[in-house]
Amino acid sequence: MLMNQLAVELNKTLEGTAAEQLLSDLGRRIYFPKGIIAQSAEAKKSAHRANATIGMACSGGKPLRLRVFAEQFPSFTENESVAYAPTAGVEKLRYLWQEQILRKNPALAEADISLPVIVPGLTAGISYTADLFLDAGQTILAGVPCWDNYSLIFEERRGAALKGIHFVNEGDTSVNAGGTSSGCIDLAAIEKAVNEEAAGGLVRLIINFPNNPTGYSPGVDEAAAISSILERAAKNGVKILVLCDDAYFGLFYEEATFKESLFGKLANLHRNILAVKIDGPTKEDYVWGLRLAAVTFGCKGMNEACYEALIKKMMGLVRSSVSCANTPSQYAFIKAHDNAGIEDEKRAYFEMLKERYLLVKKFIAQNKAPAFLKPLPFNSGYFMSFKTIGVSAEAIRRALLAEYGIGAIALGADYLRVAFASLETSQIEEVYGKLYALTPL
Repeated sequence: MLMNQLAVELNKTLEGTAAEQLLSDLGRRIYFPKGIIAQSAEAKKSAHRANATIGMACSGGKPLRLRVFAEQFPSFTENESVAYAPTAGVEKLRYLWQEQILRKNPALAEADISLPVIVPGLTAGISYTADLFLDAGQTILAGVPCWDNYSLIFEERRGAALKGIHFVNEGDTSVNAGGTSSGCIDLAAIEKAVNEEAAGGLVRLIINFPNNPTGYSPGVDEAAAISSILERAAKNGVKILVLCDDAYFGLFYEEATFKESLFGKLANLHRNILAVKIDGPTKEDYVWGLRLAAVTFGCKGMNEACYEALIKKMMGLVRSSVSCANTPSQYAFIKAHDNAGIEDEKRAYFEMLKERYLLVKKFIAQNKAPAFLKPLPFNSGYFMSFKTIGVSAEAIRRALLAEYGIGAIALGADYLRVAFASLETSQIEEVYGKLYALTPL
């Protein structure tokens, strides 16, 4: 099959970069067509007399909107509520999100990064990025335990191999029950896995901090050490793709925690490292159902033309699947962040979650875990997890549900995740007390 000329041109722009070496077969073939969407965008700027391009019904220059929908969105204009959004997202939101990334990650001060592409949820962002860079039979490294959706995205959808690394040290972590001291990240395991993949010339990995399901984020020294491991491989000529799944970014409860994304360290670290930040307001802004996320690229030495080529390819993936992200969700976020009180509200919710975290940390420190449970280090996010010993996590989950009516999540055979973020403060002592008193089936 002949490759479309637009794809050829985008690949030519990326020639010689780490991104070009890392593209999947689909990543090489995908492009954003100069079709309906592109021609409509051009007409929007220049068709001053009449615009007969877009597939929307209009009157008086505005999209038609039924009264019942106008009543549901009283503060939204027709364009904000029922019109199509641009494929890469509403421009104001893209710049707003980029400004937030730069403000929250001072390490990016010397880096040039792409303008974010807005996608319909963080899962979609990871999935599109996998489409762009991962072929069947290739390997991507991920922490163990990990979010179960990684398996669906990387293995089932892309046919790749998900190779697990024990990012979080599962040794004697009793003194680190709250994850406040260094030594909780298994740096030796990470370096071993990276070096094994590096033998083939390419490394692909996904980093998720604050981690789901363990609830751990690295300390400052640990973050620097992870970066150094990748930099050493890159200096040896290895091309490295790092996906930074920052779903729970900002929910850091301990002073010793590294409070930036590793994307900030990696985006300008070496020409052979392509970092992709996949994040969004879902957790940090408490808008789970808005289904909004952003994909941002960063690589030392990449220029604006290279970033635009990657953006065009990402737009091709969006266009060929969902067309665009939800319009009212994008404008809802923009309007919310124009509100002066939003940061105070977010701070109050953060303190609520931190209080729950501290209560769990206190319980773990003051109570000896039963022989079948080992608490793993945690210091951030929504969750903490136990390594199960001698009994399957599923058996523990079922017993907890059957005997006490308490729900938790079994991840594989060996890990039990408890989401303290969804528990009332008054429930924490009871939930963990019942878990520790449990006689597994």
